[in-house]
Amino acid sequence: MAKKLPKVDVVIVGVGWGGGIIASELTKQGLTVVGLERGKERKTEDYFMVHDELRYALRYEMMQDLSKETITFRSQMNVRALPMRSYGSFLIGTGLGGAGIHWNGQTFRFLPYDFEIRSKTIERYGAKKIPEGMTIQDWGITYDQLEPYFDKFEKMAGIAGEENPLGGKRSSPYPIPPMRTTPSMKMFGDAAKKKNLHPYILPSANLSQAYTNPDGVARAACQYCGFCERFGCEYGAKADPVVTVIPVAKKTGKFEIRTHSHVRRILHAGNKATGVLYTDVTTGEEFEQPADIVVMTSYVFNNARILLMSKLGKPYDPATGKGVIGKNYAYQVMRGGAVGFFDDKEFNNFAGAGSLGMCLDDYNGDNFDHSDLKFIHGANIAVTQTGFRPIGTNKVPPGTPSWGKDFKGASIKYTNRFISVGAQGASMPFRQHFLDLDPTYKDAFGDPLMRITYDFVDQDRELAAFCADKCAEIVKEMGANEKLEINRKLGPYDITPYQSTHNTGGVIMGASPETSAVNNYLQMWDAENVFVVGASAFAHNSGYNPTGTMGALSYRAAEGILKYRKSAGGMLV
Repeated sequence: MAKKLPKVDVVIVGVGWGGGIIASELTKQGLTVVGLERGKERKTEDYFMVHDELRYALRYEMMQDLSKETITFRSQMNVRALPMRSYGSFLIGTGLGGAGIHWNGQTFRFLPYDFEIRSKTIERYGAKKIPEGMTIQDWGITYDQLEPYFDKFEKMAGIAGEENPLGGKRSSPYPIPPMRTTPSMKMFGDAAKKKNLHPYILPSANLSQAYTNPDGVARAACQYCGFCERFGCEYGAKADPVVTVIPVAKKTGKFEIRTHSHVRRILHAGNKATGVLYTDVTTGEEFEQPADIVVMTSYVFNNARILLMSKLGKPYDPATGKGVIGKNYAYQVMRGGAVGFFDDKEFNNFAGAGSLGMCLDDYNGDNFDHSDLKFIHGANIAVTQTGFRPIGTNKVPPGTPSWGKDFKGASIKYTNRFISVGAQGASMPFRQHFLDLDPTYKDAFGDPLMRITYDFVDQDRELAAFCADKCAEIVKEMGANEKLEINRKLGPYDITPYQSTHNTGGVIMGASPETSAVNNYLQMWDAENVFVVGASAFAHNSGYNPTGTMGALSYRAAEGILKYRKSAGGMLV
């Protein structure tokens, strides 16, 4: 029998970027908030002098224990899904701050095209441009409506950057100047301009200078140590929830964080939630936390999984295309790049920052004519200098033996003599790609695991080949030797090698309860006091990192929750 606790105004499930932003905004307005985090407490001091590639990058110190909870995967519906027992394609974080602790800091705004993708594609090319089975839809919000929330997130996090010449209009400049320009970035920029392209420095959550945000949180500048992705920042220079929004919420005295609290169900009656059921993983005790408002702010998979286990919202059925929970799972197309090797130049590849680089959007969104192409959308193309670490990085030119004296010689020669230009491709949703509960495999608590059904399709392969050629053109213009490594081919999706942790969808937003799970305040159509915040709301994935857009949506959701509270209930849209 679960122990029933005193009721609070709001209970938050997962205390990462989404949960931290919601907690900060609501507690500043006097609401009492409890944040349930299944992982452990974290603080900046945990990372002092622990630049340990083996511990964090290869042994996944910050990630979920896959022996206790994981996902299952299959490429198509007629294949049995199997559990992911070792990390590969993506990394599922845990602990206070969530993925906001171990991210790189690349903070883009999705393009105006993204939010009205179906309408704009049909307007320019006609309905036949959308292939059979592709389930793209407008998001129920426009870029202009979301722009003030992008601005708010960037000022809170201290994003360093310069205006994207092909991006949406901004109400104000980035709060601080862009990161330093390295030799490889300059070469990329010069080569791109020679080809009449529009390069700009990556928007970065790694501070380019000391910064104090509107909440009064002061942080130090980035040291360019190169330990961002999969690592916590010992300087607090990389924006994360623990050094930005969570302290603001704590200072109000209205926010209580309970770590090691594994939420298993949303409790509900009629069209309203009454609270959540969770287990203390240290003692095994079960608790019921009543609340006026429930906010799901956990990772993509967990948001969808808890809703499905709670029987809240209609599950997606790929056979009929009906239902919304689990619909429009999308990933990222990370193939489609080129590596150039240089015999007459050396670069300090070991130094860098998670969001140090230069990029362009000439081949992203609908910034170029797709009339004669067999795909829609595109990719952000970039050169980045994130700090190559010795175990995980060892590039040699094509044709080099994979072992022996020649391999060792090439490894030593080219350690600091290569530049990689990569494409981060958009991922379109298809009817056969979805999330549901696995009928066979369960977690340590006896609950069904989340099952992913996904594979690359022709849309992805065409996009990857196109982007690879564009990357190769830029690398050649940069002066690389003739031995280019060009990644044009995209085979079946393989969950084994790491690609990206940019999973999206499953609880998507839109203008209608028939095609979406939440409205443009991320309020559930089927439960008015439940808000589902995160990249799970994305109706497709763009050619960018998702955090900036997720942060903007979180601020809008917080505004919606306050409106809902003030109006004493009802749908906001």
